[in-house]
Amino acid sequence: MIAPKEHSKEKERLKDLKSYSILDTLPESDYDNITAIASEICNTEISLVSLIDSKRQWFKSKHGFNASETAREHSFCAHAINDSDNIFIVKDARIDERFHDNPLVTGNPYVTFYAGVPLISDNGLPLGTLCVIDNKPKSLSENQIKSLNALADQVMDILNLRKTKITLQEALVNMEDKNQDLERFAFVAAHDLKSPLAGISGITQLFIDEYASQIDSKGLEMLNLIKSASTNLKSLIDGLLNYSRSENVLKENKSTIDLRDLKSDIFGLFTYEPKLSLALESSIKEIVTNKAALDQILINLIANAIKYNDKKHIKVEIGISSSDTHYEFYVKDNGPGIASDNKDKIFEIFSVMVNKDRYGDSGNGIGLATVKKIVEKSGGIVKVESEVGKGAKFKFTIEK
Repeated sequence: MIAPKEHSKEKERLKDLKSYSILDTLPESDYDNITAIASEICNTEISLVSLIDSKRQWFKSKHGFNASETAREHSFCAHAINDSDNIFIVKDARIDERFHDNPLVTGNPYVTFYAGVPLISDNGLPLGTLCVIDNKPKSLSENQIKSLNALADQVMDILNLRKTKITLQEALVNMEDKNQDLERFAFVAAHDLKSPLAGISGITQLFIDEYASQIDSKGLEMLNLIKSASTNLKSLIDGLLNYSRSENVLKENKSTIDLRDLKSDIFGLFTYEPKLSLALESSIKEIVTNKAALDQILINLIANAIKYNDKKHIKVEIGISSSDTHYEFYVKDNGPGIASDNKDKIFEIFSVMVNKDRYGDSGNGIGLATVKKIVEKSGGIVKVESEVGKGAKFKFTIEK
């Protein structure tokens, strides 16, 4: 017997094999179907998907054979991988000096005929073979060899899909870890920034209240600019945090929401605005959805309807209905309306169409981007219907 030589790039080959995380995994029908077909096409008793490890050949699939692995030094497949470009055929192992006294020839399974096609990775390295074995001398026709090569390609396709899936899963885990680190950093940074900003705003206001009579108009203007800038920056930080955390609200489970409770909860948040008229129109009494997500959408839309309203008395109406697959909502206001050219732009993050709101504060262009993100992640769509001077109607859906 002549033991197989080590592959010329053995270290790289073993590293490539391990990257598939396939060794010692459970049987899978995708591979078993291929070995069954290979035996049928080549009219052999045995067919194997054999992977060559450092000291063994391990069988991912075995048709007509019981052992899960054999020693590499006895492996026909370890010979086959040393010629990656060709099928390795032994017509009668009993009279071949390389195998005549091999334990797999002189004992079970009494290998006489062997044909193995190397399984070549995308890196050009052989991982093992798809092989067919019989206990009597044979030869294969050109069509049988062609079919066996095609089946070997199918094995590699399945292995590569497995590797791609593993790579994607690892990337997803790494991304989630990075997102968690980024979220923790954002929270700490935002907390550390918001406190001094609140201090700056508070101290500036105190300075104005105490020393306004001793400061000229230009000085007061500068102090008010400092206060306004710190307030706007604090608002921007809050908006960015809400946008980054919007994915987290989608992780909450759906629950049954009584629309009377929804109305009470949402309307209670806007009691600070005495000139606001809020109404909810719906023919249904309850919905089943993610409450945190819905609250964030409605709060953003209603807050915008109030902040950018140019009327003395603000009117906002919420509508809720249901289709077979989605809940349908609208938030309608009597504000200044939105120009046609801006109907898509308003949902882009940091896109600001109005310099100042009714309170004189600047917007940050994050609220509607957050709405769009949550709606689309909830299986819905959001759009706006509006004419300049005739208010706006934001319509969105959430998948049931």
